[in-house]
Amino acid sequence: MKSPWAFKQYGQSGIPVSDLFPHVGSCVDDLCVIRSMVGEGVDHGAALLQTFTGSSTFTRPSMGSWVLYGLGSENQDLPGFVTIKPALSHGGAKNWSSAFLPGSFQGTAIGNAGMNVEDIKGEPIEYLLNKKFTPEQQRYELDMLQNVNRKHAEMRRQDPQLEARIQAFELAFRMQAKAPAAFQVEEESEATKKLYGLDEAETRDFGWQCLLARRLAERGVRFIQLYHRDWDHHGNLPADLPKRCKDVDQASAGLIEDLAQRGMLDDTLVVWGGEFGRTVYCQGRLTATDYGRDHHGRCFTVWLAGGGVKPGLTVGETDDYGYNITRDPVHTHDLQATILRCLGIDHLRLTHKFQGREFRLTDVDGAVVNAILKV
Repeated sequence: MKSPWAFKQYGQSGIPVSDLFPHVGSCVDDLCVIRSMVGEGVDHGAALLQTFTGSSTFTRPSMGSWVLYGLGSENQDLPGFVTIKPALSHGGAKNWSSAFLPGSFQGTAIGNAGMNVEDIKGEPIEYLLNKKFTPEQQRYELDMLQNVNRKHAEMRRQDPQLEARIQAFELAFRMQAKAPAAFQVEEESEATKKLYGLDEAETRDFGWQCLLARRLAERGVRFIQLYHRDWDHHGNLPADLPKRCKDVDQASAGLIEDLAQRGMLDDTLVVWGGEFGRTVYCQGRLTATDYGRDHHGRCFTVWLAGGGVKPGLTVGETDDYGYNITRDPVHTHDLQATILRCLGIDHLRLTHKFQGREFRLTDVDGAVVNAILKV
């Protein structure tokens, strides 16, 4: 089923971009496009878990937890790993879980995918605002609790869950003083808010996520995940796909432009994509206004920007039918290895011993895609 939307070449690199993404097209010279992604997941849950944790069948630490475990946080008053409006289905919390890594490395959720931005703004993290006690009273209460926890820890010896709880209480106390300012997106200039699409109802939600991500990155949050749902177009694709693309197009490009203007793009890696692709053939009924496409993990596209990847580059290609990869396949594990490499981590050496063997994000697979790296 041919795409009803045209593609045209943008920028000096001439990378083709769909008419549904005009804003992304305008910054295509900053993008590295991988057209040959491949994974084993055929359903959302398995594919998302493979994307975020490296395994579609077992509970493993998420990529953000591995990164935080390896590099630590740059801001002791904020979580080092934040997930904004995550989906609660298709793996749910496993997609930002620390699994067998210490609990202090798990992601901190900001709302969930079913919430409106306006519902999140008041208190983006539950109990973030201290509504009942003075800081002195709360510090006294926390010290008493921590003393009990420490004595208990001494008795039990090396209880990682208890140590994670102790650290979580201290982080929560510091966050009440420092974190609210990070979430005050309203303080941004009108020009910045417009850049992210906060002035339009259709683009406000994802725009808020992207702008918040930039504010968190500025403050040293190491790893930030954003979500946008409702791309599962098994039907009614001609009407629904343009809406989803408009939801994210302006904010995605705005984030890249804003990071570049602030001198942050060189050391901030942006990764954009889904858990798999869609079939080139239609699914279900076929009319001019109503048809769909099924899940397809054999080939799909992601793009990256900043963080040490070559801009204005495309990698890989598929056959004439868009069904199989014919050149330079990039497995999910390869992408994970490359992301870690961009962050200065050797994916083969970032390991954790659990149940008698060393585990890593890429398990027993993965190779860095050196062709997309600047050095």
